[in-house]
Amino acid sequence: MPSTHSNMGSESEPESNRPTAQHVALPEQHAAQGEHEFKPGLRFWLALAPIAVLAMMVSLDGTSVSVALPIMAERLNGSAIEAFWTGTSFLLSSSVFQLPIGALSEIFGRRDTLLACILFFLIGIIVSSVSHRYTEMLVGRTLQGVGGGGIILLNDIVITDLVPMRQRGAYFGIIGGIWALGSVSGPVIGGALAYKASWRWLFWINIPFAAISLVMVPIFLRLNRTPGSVVEKLRRVDWFGSAFFVGATTCFLMPITWGGVQYAWDSWRTLFPLILGVAAILGFCLYERYPTEPIIQLSLLRDYNMAFSLFAAVINAAIVYGALYFLPLYFEAVQNYNPILSGVALFPATFTVAPMSIVAGIIISKTGDFRVVTWLGWIAATIGLGVMVLLDVSTSVAQWFFMTFTMGIGLGLLYTSLAIINQAATPSDEAMSFAISLFIFARCLGQCLGVAMSGSIFQNRMRENLLHTSLADRAAEYSRDASSIVAALRQMPDGQAKADLIQAYADSLKIVWAVFCALSGVATLASFFVKKTSLDREHQTKQGLDGAVERTKEVVSEKTS
Repeated sequence: MPSTHSNMGSESEPESNRPTAQHVALPEQHAAQGEHEFKPGLRFWLALAPIAVLAMMVSLDGTSVSVALPIMAERLNGSAIEAFWTGTSFLLSSSVFQLPIGALSEIFGRRDTLLACILFFLIGIIVSSVSHRYTEMLVGRTLQGVGGGGIILLNDIVITDLVPMRQRGAYFGIIGGIWALGSVSGPVIGGALAYKASWRWLFWINIPFAAISLVMVPIFLRLNRTPGSVVEKLRRVDWFGSAFFVGATTCFLMPITWGGVQYAWDSWRTLFPLILGVAAILGFCLYERYPTEPIIQLSLLRDYNMAFSLFAAVINAAIVYGALYFLPLYFEAVQNYNPILSGVALFPATFTVAPMSIVAGIIISKTGDFRVVTWLGWIAATIGLGVMVLLDVSTSVAQWFFMTFTMGIGLGLLYTSLAIINQAATPSDEAMSFAISLFIFARCLGQCLGVAMSGSIFQNRMRENLLHTSLADRAAEYSRDASSIVAALRQMPDGQAKADLIQAYADSLKIVWAVFCALSGVATLASFFVKKTSLDREHQTKQGLDGAVERTKEVVSEKTS
């Protein structure tokens, strides 16, 4: 078989002049042999390197800024609401642009679209780092969100272009581990920079990552170009559908994020855009039946495994981000830990995600079955969340370590397995980018819903609990914001009022953990109906490595006509 790795090639030839790869699926009995035929060389690892750098960059940014919001608000003379929108603007923009970006990558190519996202992210970093007013900060964070959301999405899509289905889990696990490492170290690095140096370093620290990526992507990630001129590609874009989706999802997600924070849930300012957003999303789904190249393929949702992967992604993300929001507050408010110790106390839950995501990927690659890993993941998450209902004022270190550690194991296993279920349910590689776009959007939707839902549950329960204590007259004030109670507790003298507030805080969080446990239980039951799908399928991609085909189960032949 002729070597396909010798051409480090410059720009790829037109498709009609290139050798073609005819992908032939191996018989089932040769699956074990086939899985060893994918042997990535140096060029593959060089192509994967910028993906790893980008994963670290976006994960660091996403978690490091959140811990510095109070000091940023103080330095920029901003209000609590403006500080809230610093994080929310990033989350919203990263969510609503993902489906359009996925569609653009099909038309303009992965590499060029990824470079555009990196540029958006870099410009956002610069604007945020030099801002002196919150308006400038919000513009910068919005640009970062557009770029960051696109980077998250395209990282996953590029891996599917480079790696066959059977081996994909291991590489998703590696990138997931890097992502988890950045997410865990982000709060520690962010806190140290914000309080010991300057909050502007939170943005400056990512400039080298972005600059390195802008150099590495064109050099190492040399993918086959999509055919057509720029004008032809611009004509193919579903501009109206993209604008429709961005507007509809923004209208839906904004009231979810500000409900209970900026406006009450029963306020018309929350309900009206929420209802309008739901109606607009339904209208968008109807419209997408007509474009020649839609940004979403609704036919994918007919498959149970696909529908489950999206449902499970929403639940999984809601639990992850809800837990990451409230666990540090539990440690600070109930266990009386300082912010640094609170971050360290998260390690049993967060540091398990990286190794378990890698383990899950290896198991799936070796066995070819994603169901067992998924079952174990949901069961472990459900058990961990179930026992977290016991978290109280008197909970020992060993007890909360076991509880959060068990939850972390489950969430780590699910990080990889759910992604593989999503991709295995895709009928063809041509629809892969659309499936991944839906999956990543589902995760972002779960992130928004998780924080909003858990925050609303906490507020209602906290108010009710305080009505039966010595702080009944201040129940509405204290139940308004979970994070502000931490600051209030530090100012309160020891006594019955402080003890009542701490106990009410712990009791309110028990309901949050119980709801998350119930959601995890529902997902566990739904996972038992997931069908086994063979991962030994032909790997066909139009945007693989330029001039070289990292291959498995394929026969390469020269085109004769």
